[in-house]
Amino acid sequence: MRSAGQSVIVGIGHTEQGELPGRGAPEIAASAFAEALADAGLRKSDVDGLIACRSTFGDAGDVEMGALLGLSPAYSATLDYGSCNFSIHLAAMAIQAGLASTVALTYGTNARTGQADFARTIGGAARMTEPYGYQHIAGPAALAFARHQHLYGTTEEQLAHIAVNQREYAALNPLAVFRTPLSVEDYLASPYLVEPLRRHDLTMISDGGVALIMTSGARARDLARPPVVLAGAAQTTALREHADPDHLLRPWLAQVAERVYAAAGAGPDDIDLLYAQDPTSVWVLQMLEWFGFCKVGEGGPFLADGHTRLGGSIPVNTNGGQLSEAYMWGWLHVVELVRQLRGQAGARQVRGAERALYCSTMEFKKGAASIFEVAR
Repeated sequence: MRSAGQSVIVGIGHTEQGELPGRGAPEIAASAFAEALADAGLRKSDVDGLIACRSTFGDAGDVEMGALLGLSPAYSATLDYGSCNFSIHLAAMAIQAGLASTVALTYGTNARTGQADFARTIGGAARMTEPYGYQHIAGPAALAFARHQHLYGTTEEQLAHIAVNQREYAALNPLAVFRTPLSVEDYLASPYLVEPLRRHDLTMISDGGVALIMTSGARARDLARPPVVLAGAAQTTALREHADPDHLLRPWLAQVAERVYAAAGAGPDDIDLLYAQDPTSVWVLQMLEWFGFCKVGEGGPFLADGHTRLGGSIPVNTNGGQLSEAYMWGWLHVVELVRQLRGQAGARQVRGAERALYCSTMEFKKGAASIFEVAR
C-alpha cells in the first residue's frame, strides 16, 4: 500500500510499564489515549475513528473502548491479533477510503497482574504440534534457531548480541522494565529455558497501554507538531503454516520486504532505524536477513560485528524492544520510532534519522511492515 503522505502519525501516548495493579485493560488503554490526544494537540471531538487492538486474553474492543472514552465515531473496528502494524494499516485504509479523518488506535493489557497464561500451545495446528514441545512461542523459536544453526553455523554467542544490544538501549530508556546491564558472558552463563534459547531471548509479560493518533496529511498541516509520515505498508500471510517449505525460518517475510520497499520507493540502504517485533530474539535475526540488512545466513556475524548497536549501520529496537522495555505487541516500537524521527529520543537518539522500518508478525501466520519518514 502506497501512502505518499496520505496517512500520518500525529500523536503518541503510553502508560508506565511493568505492573499496574488494580487497573483493568480498558482503563489502562484509556490513559494512553488521553496522553496521545494531548500529544497531538487535539480534542476528543476531533476523533472520528477508533481501532482497538484486543489481545488473546479478551481485552476491550472498540465497543467497550468507545463507551469508556465517550466516543461515537463514524468508523470503528477491533483487531483480535497482535502487533501494532495491522492496526496502523487498517487506520490508513480507513483514512484513505474517507471513512474517517482522524483515527485513535488503542491497546491496553493487564496480562501481568492478571496472571495471563502464555504457557500453552500456539498456532492453528496446536493439537498436532503439542507433543513436539510447541509450548508458548519458546518451542518453535528454539527449533527455528536450531535450524539456523544447522544451516549456517550461527552460534549462541552471536545470538546473544540481540539481547545484549537491546539491554544497552534499555539502560538509556526510563520507561524500560529491564535496565540492569547485560553482557555476552552474563547471557552465556544463564541456564537454558528451551535449549538453545535462554530467558534473555524471550519477552517478559507486562501491564501497560499505548495509543496512537493518525490523521490525513492534509489535516496534519493544521497541527503544531510535525507529523511522521507512513510512506509505505505491506502484508502477507502464511496460513498453510507447516505445509510451507522451511516453515520455521519464515521465508515468506521476504515477500513483505519486497512489497514494503516497493510501496515506499526505498530499500534497505535507505533505512536509518529498524524496529523488529521481538517476542523472541530469533525473530530479530530472521528479520535482519529477510529484510535485506545482511545476506540470509549471515545474521550471526552481522550482529557480532556491532551493526545493530547505537552508532552501527542499522540500529535495531532502540527502545530496548520487547526483550527489555516491555511486552506491548510492538506498539512501543512505534512510539519509539516516532520519537526518533522527531528527534526526541534523548541519549539514545540516532543522529540524522529520517526513515524507519517497523516489521512484525503474527506468530507463523501473518507478516506486516511499515516504513515511516520525517515529513518533508
